[in-house]
Amino acid sequence: MDPRNNYTPTTVPDLPNHILSRYFDEDMDDDPFSVADTPLEAVELSAFERERASLQTYINSVPYQCESLEEMQEKLEQIVGKIFICAKTKNWLVLSTWDGMLQCWLLMRYPIPKSTRAKLVRLYYELSLIPGVEPRVIRSWTDMLSRLLSNKPSAKRKLESSDLELPWRPLWRALQKELWPKKRIQDPSRNVVNILLYTAEQSKRYFPAREIPSMLETFLPLLTKDTVMSMVPVLTSFLPPTHTHLYLPAIFKIWEAFNSSVVDERFLEMAGNLAEEHVAGAGGDAGPEGGAQWKDVGIWSEAEWNTLVGKGLGSMNVPVGATHGASTTAGHADVLSDKGSTRIKKSVNRFHYIAKSIVYSMAVDGEIREDGSKTGYIAGSKALDYLDRLITSTESFFHPSNSGPWTNTLTTFLARLTTEFIRRIKEEEFETCKTPVTSRLTPAIRRAFVSILRTPALLAMFAKDSMCATYAQSALRTLAILEPNMIMPELLERAYGGLEVVNETHRTTAVLHTLAAVSLPLVSEKTWLGGQRHIIPLLELSLPGIDLNDPTKTMCATVFIVSAIQNMKVGDLTQTPSAVSYSRNGEDAMEVDQDYSQNNESEVPTLSREEIRSQVRDSTASFADWVTSLVRRVLALYENLPEEGGKKNMTGGKQEENVLKSIKAMMDVVCLHLSDELFNLVLNLVHDYTTTNAKSNAVQAIGQLIACMARVKPVETLAKFLPFCISQIEEELRHGASSVRTTSTHTAVPSDTTLHWNLSILRGCLGFGGPALLKYRTQIVDLMILLVDKTKSERGYTGTGRLLTRTLHTIGETYPTNSRFVNTTDWNDPEFNRDHNLHWGRQYLPEDVVIEWHVPTSEEIDFALEILERVLKPAINKVEALLDITPTWDSIARNDFCRALHTCRAIWAGLSTFYKDQPKEITNPCLNMDTEMPEMIVSFLDVNAGFTLTDPTDTRYQAVAALRLRFGDVCQRAASALRRNTGGEDHIDAVIGVTRAIDTFMLGYGMNRQDFDSLQKNFAQARDSNRYWTKQRENSRLVFLKRAQLYHSGRVYMHALYRRRSALDDRLLGELVELSLSPYLRVRRQAQSILYNVCGYYVRSTRYILPALFDALSKGSDPDRMKGALYALWNKGTAAYALGDPAFHSRYLLSLLDCQHEEKPSVQKLVNLLAQDCLAHLTEEAVHTDAYLLATFGVDEALEDLAVEFSANLVNQVVLREFLIKATVRIKQRHVVYNDTVSSILEVALRPTTHWRYVQMASRFLFGLLRRDAPTAPELAKFFLEQSISPQPTIRVSVQKAVVKVLAFIKIRTYSKSREELWLDEWCNPLCEQLEISDPAKFVQRLEQATDGPNTSGLPYIDKIRTGFISWTPTIKAYRPAGDASTVAWESDAQPCLDAIRDVIMKPDYFQKLSLVWSQESGKPGGTIELRKENVAYIKSIVKTFEHEGVETILATVDVLLSDGDKFRQRSGAEMLTGVLRGSKHWPRPLLNKLWTWTVSRLNRIFNLIKPDTLAFWESFFQYQLRDRDPRRNSPLVDWISALPLEFNGDSAFAMSKPISIFGILVDSLGIYFNPKADRFIQLLFDNANTDYAEIRGHICQNLFTMLRHQWQPAYPSTSAFLTACKESNDPLHIREAKYLNRVQEILDKLPQWREERLPPPRVSNSEYDKIGLTLLQWIWVSMHGAQACLVFPYVIPMMPEIFRMSELNDSTELQMYSSAVLYVLSAVSPPVEYIAAILENFSTAIKSSKSWRIRLHALPALVVFFYRNLLSISQGGVSQVMDVLLDCLGDENVEVREMASKVLSGVVRCSQRQSILPLKNRFVALTRKVTLPPRRDPTYAESLRSLHSAILGLCALIESLPYSVEPWIPSLTEVLAPHAADPPPISTTIRKCASEFKKTHQDTWHKDQHMFNEDQLQSLSTMLVGTSYYA
Repeated sequence: MDPRNNYTPTTVPDLPNHILSRYFDEDMDDDPFSVADTPLEAVELSAFERERASLQTYINSVPYQCESLEEMQEKLEQIVGKIFICAKTKNWLVLSTWDGMLQCWLLMRYPIPKSTRAKLVRLYYELSLIPGVEPRVIRSWTDMLSRLLSNKPSAKRKLESSDLELPWRPLWRALQKELWPKKRIQDPSRNVVNILLYTAEQSKRYFPAREIPSMLETFLPLLTKDTVMSMVPVLTSFLPPTHTHLYLPAIFKIWEAFNSSVVDERFLEMAGNLAEEHVAGAGGDAGPEGGAQWKDVGIWSEAEWNTLVGKGLGSMNVPVGATHGASTTAGHADVLSDKGSTRIKKSVNRFHYIAKSIVYSMAVDGEIREDGSKTGYIAGSKALDYLDRLITSTESFFHPSNSGPWTNTLTTFLARLTTEFIRRIKEEEFETCKTPVTSRLTPAIRRAFVSILRTPALLAMFAKDSMCATYAQSALRTLAILEPNMIMPELLERAYGGLEVVNETHRTTAVLHTLAAVSLPLVSEKTWLGGQRHIIPLLELSLPGIDLNDPTKTMCATVFIVSAIQNMKVGDLTQTPSAVSYSRNGEDAMEVDQDYSQNNESEVPTLSREEIRSQVRDSTASFADWVTSLVRRVLALYENLPEEGGKKNMTGGKQEENVLKSIKAMMDVVCLHLSDELFNLVLNLVHDYTTTNAKSNAVQAIGQLIACMARVKPVETLAKFLPFCISQIEEELRHGASSVRTTSTHTAVPSDTTLHWNLSILRGCLGFGGPALLKYRTQIVDLMILLVDKTKSERGYTGTGRLLTRTLHTIGETYPTNSRFVNTTDWNDPEFNRDHNLHWGRQYLPEDVVIEWHVPTSEEIDFALEILERVLKPAINKVEALLDITPTWDSIARNDFCRALHTCRAIWAGLSTFYKDQPKEITNPCLNMDTEMPEMIVSFLDVNAGFTLTDPTDTRYQAVAALRLRFGDVCQRAASALRRNTGGEDHIDAVIGVTRAIDTFMLGYGMNRQDFDSLQKNFAQARDSNRYWTKQRENSRLVFLKRAQLYHSGRVYMHALYRRRSALDDRLLGELVELSLSPYLRVRRQAQSILYNVCGYYVRSTRYILPALFDALSKGSDPDRMKGALYALWNKGTAAYALGDPAFHSRYLLSLLDCQHEEKPSVQKLVNLLAQDCLAHLTEEAVHTDAYLLATFGVDEALEDLAVEFSANLVNQVVLREFLIKATVRIKQRHVVYNDTVSSILEVALRPTTHWRYVQMASRFLFGLLRRDAPTAPELAKFFLEQSISPQPTIRVSVQKAVVKVLAFIKIRTYSKSREELWLDEWCNPLCEQLEISDPAKFVQRLEQATDGPNTSGLPYIDKIRTGFISWTPTIKAYRPAGDASTVAWESDAQPCLDAIRDVIMKPDYFQKLSLVWSQESGKPGGTIELRKENVAYIKSIVKTFEHEGVETILATVDVLLSDGDKFRQRSGAEMLTGVLRGSKHWPRPLLNKLWTWTVSRLNRIFNLIKPDTLAFWESFFQYQLRDRDPRRNSPLVDWISALPLEFNGDSAFAMSKPISIFGILVDSLGIYFNPKADRFIQLLFDNANTDYAEIRGHICQNLFTMLRHQWQPAYPSTSAFLTACKESNDPLHIREAKYLNRVQEILDKLPQWREERLPPPRVSNSEYDKIGLTLLQWIWVSMHGAQACLVFPYVIPMMPEIFRMSELNDSTELQMYSSAVLYVLSAVSPPVEYIAAILENFSTAIKSSKSWRIRLHALPALVVFFYRNLLSISQGGVSQVMDVLLDCLGDENVEVREMASKVLSGVVRCSQRQSILPLKNRFVALTRKVTLPPRRDPTYAESLRSLHSAILGLCALIESLPYSVEPWIPSLTEVLAPHAADPPPISTTIRKCASEFKKTHQDTWHKDQHMFNEDQLQSLSTMLVGTSYYA
């Protein structure tokens, strides 16, 4: 948040986006407050009480008194009162700053009564809808709306639908403008459509359910083939999640009919959310009326479920069957769709919602499948059964060796499944769960779920991609919590294997990561009884991972050690007997033992609880050895570190630094959890090492290690190290250590190593345990004085500075201590220490955690004050003394200055909360008193935050405050003195020091944003790594400690925000500005960075500094100063503020335009970049937002409603009245500023000396400043017109767009009856009328008659038909034809502007000059020459506005251009003519007739002009004119195109393609107008399908696709009729109807004959069969890639037999390629369910009956892809049919077919036929034993070889169907296969390949799998591998 700005919202997002948005985003207290001790029927806490109870845990966690609810309510009332005043006075920009204050208030987590929250939501909802406000302001309000609602997934909602009702129609009204913007004034970068849709998504729960029918009546008629991608997001965003029976049938029918990735994503999201919402059915929150009834699968019917999972399965993109290209054409269809809809963007994780749909549809809803049975469902759940089939079919793609783009998809899906499942299972454990018991997840479902996901998760944990491995490890973590006995044994087997292997680093790191993820089951016997005994062995195995040569492995090892140790005490239990009596604990033990033995699938014998605990106790004896080894390993790593160095004194590079951080984190946790004995052991070890060594490469590292121990036991650590360090330091200083004076970073002097080593140790000692330092107070202070005096090198005095900072922070600040896994009382309890293993992994509730804090005592405060007195004061004195002699400084003085100033800075850096600032005396509030009031300026949220000194009357407080002010004053004096006294580069270090000192003074108070953000991330990471689902209240103690620290830090952070500026602050700001303009780059960068930060915390600081920055850009400024100023102004916050503040808006733009005087290229480049970035802030709403004049009835009503919630003093009436008066002044001033800005920029642009780049810049500024609510100045219009013939293309583009906008604004101002219409784009042309559609059938009939002539039907012109696909809207926009005279009368205010434009365009040579510049050759080489939209729009706007004026000149110019052979001149002529024709829409009839007469007379000439290189822009010419126009408007052109002869078999392909292409444009543009003629032309196209030319064939296919698409028009008489049809009819959208099936069948009937008549190569492509076949295939291919792909299925099915035959034609590669592609593309679109059986039947018939082996070979892979894509919808009969086909093909005569059938059989068995494995195995074994190979010469040899090979292939297919497990029946097969390993090929090669594949897929688990084989079977396996010993 940027308090420098109390005026504009442009910087408000700083706080929400960077800080607030993630602050406690998914806090663990979002669930209902625990009421386990209170019977549910007795009492249920209200939402307010729950929030209050949650708040109490926060308040109790901090060590000071927090505000009461009443106090915070008062603060809320003040904030809301200010918001009320801003909203009443329509001062939206100031309102946005108070939004920031409201966010700050919300951060404190105080509850808001539901009614107040609801009314605040209503206010922000209304605010989000007001028209004519800048998008970024609307966005900030929408963000606030979202925060207030707090509708986070899986969190308890703050408001239910019964608490709040919002009207949806105002939002829909605002959204329509954004969905279909006016093209001439559309801003492509505008994002309001997404903001409003987000508002709808957040609010839809609160739209009344009774309005659902009205919504459907409104939205469904607007859903057409063209608008589906726009309207589906509208439907999913608006429809409330209740009463789903009203809309779900329609949703699924629409979903089924369209092939679109966007539609799939939106509906999958909707389905997932609804499945979760209605998991309780009619018993849920929505009640019996609003709740969805459970049907066949969850809340879905069988058909809906098939559609849902079919679309979901298509999204997986798994390359089953080596499919070609993408697995779905939906994305391609979206690319071809309406371009306007691509502005609607939302990132939807479809796998999240597929997982949610599956998990929340699980229940016992079918027959339970018994082992070996083919009927029933796994655990009786249909959804779970589907999941099993899905996972088993994709299982092999989880293996690391089979990775690809799909791995991320599958592992994401895996992780989401487990997350949703555990969330649901945990929610059902709550007493408040409303899901009926019969619909809940059962233990059987849970076990089956874990069993299904176990293998893929264990495979994917070794994924090559780290992100995928993380997803898999996350899934394993959750599965281990659900069923630890099923997961942990197998996981541990892999873990031991991975840690014992030394040469596979990837496996080791994966195992360590996974172990870290499952640390809780390992350490907690409550979670998994068997885990604790593995902890010590695993910890020991992880030690070799700490290796500096492998940073990644080291970090993984530390992560595991931290995860394990943070949940346990590291102490030897063998020394003390256990206090637990097992007999007393028998009941509990029995229960857990039973749990443990249940489903224990490992071979480990089950032990009793007593035995396991005994083993665990015995294992703890190894802790001492392990800890010793760990410390020695760490010290060895430290010794091998690279030398410290570089600018930041880093140890090595980034990797080494990360390793050190991870080691520090690990040692921190380990030391914290050591028993006293082991801690002393470590302390002695480290003491011995540090006192006998001093390593220059480990100085920082050793300090970190000591700090880890000091944090745990500061007293012991200090006693051990402090005396030694002090004596060593004193000794070193006596002998001249750090005596070489330096002021910049340098490599350490070797002789200083011992000093730095001991300084680092001392810093570690003094970093923790405030009271412990008091004992050594005198020694510490004396040492500090000595160090400050004697350390003269930069490294020495900065090290001293860090020591000062750490010490003062330790004694003077408030911070939490002791982050052990149990409370201190427990840790010290003898009972706990005798059996601490029983408490490992202990979880706490927030109210049970006792957090200890360090709060400074009086003695510590005195200690700090002594340091200030004895160290700080002398340092400040020294700085002041040196400042008096700056001109005479030598290197010694500079060094002294830097040292002393650094000392001051270091001391204050350690005292950020030592005293609380008092209100400052503000000398320059930077207020414009004409329009602003001091009362409306935001100030910080004053909450208690644990400041040490808070009483201004306390002498200690006064002393500290005086010293701090003196420090600030010294900083200012130093900056000023060094600036005046230029010492050249020698002074740079001193100046940098001063800059940093200013930073410390201004920002070293409270807490800065970066530190707060870091704490927040740290907390979120700890919380998420320790919880398993989002509503989990229990967590580790460490997490609650971090939460308390974050809450405390949030309170401190409030004091850092919105700070006021004193006179000293202003002076320092001024110095920072000057430093930002320094000639030295280092100084500039440093100062600018600090300046940006300071401006983010101090109110109005940006306004204060801007004048100085602008002055630095004036003429005569040094280039470096200019660069400094430009960089400062380029900062996003600064630029946004300056351009939003009327006082600086103009100056910012003009300052950039006045930079022309500096020729330096780097400056000019900067100016250009700034100018480009400015444009985003120059929106047409900018002025209107600040000077708002529209009525805001909804906002006013919401305000009055909100006021009732507060006291009568909510609004200060005096302030309100005065602010209302100032609002009038503000509005006037804003208009004056706007006019001055425009005229000033124009004046610069018109100067003859202005460089063209600056003219371009000015023109872009002026374009951005155009307003719809004010007439454009004539001078400005004239400038635009004159520049339109500029030789510079970039200037022309800008000014042409500006002219278009100016003329469009004149039009809309003329037609708007009110300001509201103006801003909502609801204005209306006088010729426009709303045509009522009372009888849709008659209306369509009249529409179809409309193409017969110019206007014979009497129907008004209807240009855009955005309705009528599903049903018709009640009215449609139509235009009356213009009369014989002009009806245009533009507003009088616009006449001067129009006259100025007219004066220019009426010049005789204007259009000639324009044509010359338009005819210039393109600078871009190559590519097609396209019609330029901006040129067409320019002419169109002129012609629209001035009608026939100047048209004669334009046409004369066009005539000349069209006669020219130059393609660029032709293009400019086409652009002009297009603009004229398009702009003549409402011309009087005589003028229009004359224009058409002229045009038609030249159409033949134009047609003859079209050549291959000009075809593209002439096609655009016809397209522009015909698109979105009633054909009667263009009847001469339509008639001319209709009369073009369509040839398909002429001599010239191009001559034929020209008329067909233009005809295709006509067909596409006319849409449903063309339908009456479509039949004739479709027949014509089919008749000419035998064309010889590929180009013509492409046109035929495209036109067939287009005409069939337009004919698809279900068009119900009403929306209710469509909704009824969706419930009653199987095909309400008529996607199964095939109007031309008979015609296609006629062609298919002739194909066999044409096949016989095919010509021999090389003339085969001229055969009738090939030509017609290619046409049909291309038509299918094109159709399948469109959004209406389903329409083509009825045609494909009868074509399939012939497509199979085409695939075998080796002499026609094109035919073969297209036929194979079409077979594959059948799987890329989800077909209607009833077609699946027919398609399968075609596959089966083709494979079975075909005599050609090639057909079988091509059909089999396509079959398996289709089978997989439609897995769920294939009946048991269909599966049997496929199996029969595959078994037949295994015996095929062709070996390639046999091998392909084996591969396909393997996939099919894996997907769905595992129950058939044993019968198949027996069949193949019997056949193997039955067949004996005779001698090769025997006549039966070939048949026997084929039979035997088929059996061998079958057995190999069965083995490969389960690639990652060894089933009991597999070992015996080795003895069947091995005897044939030496048989002739292809038998031997098949066996060898199978064995090789088996070896590859089982190498990870071979240590376990080999036990399934006996000696003979292992030998047989070796034989199969031909001499390779598999187990050697």
